[in-house]
Amino acid sequence: MTSRRNILKTMGVASLAAVAGPGRATAGSATEVTTTLPDGESVSGYLAMPEILPAGAVLLIHEARGLDRWIRKVTRQMAEEGFIALAADLYDGEVAHSADEARRLRRAVKSRRARATLVRWIDWLQDRPDCNGRVGTVGWCYGGGWALNVSMATPVAATVVYYGHCDISSRQAMRLAGPVMGHFATGDRWIDRAMVTKFESSMQASGKEYEIHWYKAGHAFANPNYRVHSRKDAELAWSRTIGFFRRRLT
Repeated sequence: MTSRRNILKTMGVASLAAVAGPGRATAGSATEVTTTLPDGESVSGYLAMPEILPAGAVLLIHEARGLDRWIRKVTRQMAEEGFIALAADLYDGEVAHSADEARRLRRAVKSRRARATLVRWIDWLQDRPDCNGRVGTVGWCYGGGWALNVSMATPVAATVVYYGHCDISSRQAMRLAGPVMGHFATGDRWIDRAMVTKFESSMQASGKEYEIHWYKAGHAFANPNYRVHSRKDAELAWSRTIGFFRRRLT
């Protein structure tokens, strides 16, 4: 089977050593990294490394406010759990400090470029010599929708969606290579039970593996920076996420 590394070489994409910067992360460390899209455009992310390598890898996708301090902290926590953790930046370094700013940044994102960015990071992770070849995705809210979206665009071993848009058809679900775990809130006015029910129906019709968890909480309950935060539910969802990734990526 042709490896992603060889595919990337034939596409003319720079090697890992050439695209990781400004510094190469070592075990137990975290650093900013960049890579190059097939069109030559540079994109950035935040990489945190586990103590023991090789390891499975997780691509983390931020909420509508961007790659902020909380997402960076969660990325480091993911590495502490034993995974190579990479948080993609879909906002080119910008971080929103209000709902209006988040709306502006989200609307400015070009879907095609965002998808290409996330696919490139998955290739980048899987191509690493210290990765065991298994990559998963996880995202929150805006990033939750993208975690599912990119998993339909390129094969990944596992996907976790935290209250993200999941209104997909059974035909779209057929593109998924690995199982999906979803965390949803009963008090969510946007990602509601009707949407999740449709997602479940699509997954069942396509014969895909999934598991759904509901929490008596509101949208964005996992983020401690919001008033709706529920520590108990956030901790339970995190433990389920880590268990899921350990089963699928190690």
